[in-house]
Amino acid sequence: MYRMVQYLNQYPIKYLTLYGFSTENWSRPEAEVSGLFELVLFFVEEHLEEMHKKSVQIRHIGRLQQLPLELQDSITRAVALTRDNTQLILNIAFNYGGRPEIVDAARRLVAEGVKPEDITEETFRNYLYTGGIPDVDLLIRTGGENRLSNFLLWQAAYSEYHFTRVLWPDFRKKHLDQALLSYSRRKRRFGGL
Repeated sequence: MYRMVQYLNQYPIKYLTLYGFSTENWSRPEAEVSGLFELVLFFVEEHLEEMHKKSVQIRHIGRLQQLPLELQDSITRAVALTRDNTQLILNIAFNYGGRPEIVDAARRLVAEGVKPEDITEETFRNYLYTGGIPDVDLLIRTGGENRLSNFLLWQAAYSEYHFTRVLWPDFRKKHLDQALLSYSRRKRRFGGL
């Protein structure tokens, strides 16, 4: 994760969302789930101050309340410390799922008494975990998978996709360069001709 932030500092990229743990990952073996939690705790402990110095704003997207308290506290501390940073907005999708995000947005609209006739796509977008952040331009899928895996379903509606067989732990700057070069050659139409 930190390595990717270092790579992106070399580009004029403002937003990055990394998928760390999905709502479906709870069904994995307990040791694997605990290991993923430990990785996030390690990341915050080892890299938070340096990320803050580089003006990286860390945001959490997902269901925070279902995570262990120590992890909730660590994520909350990282978000609070970096809240006003502006160099790069880093969304960490942890305990995240695109469908649960849409359900949570609908629940918030209902809870806040928003009238059905007042709900537009823009209104709905603001109730998503990523409210206030532009939709995804480029979605990179590693590991040879050719599916979204419940990731940013709303936000990726007009994304360009880059699929690579490279596993995430092995994804390096040269792979990012390939993805960005491929993206730069595409003509984005957003449904038009």
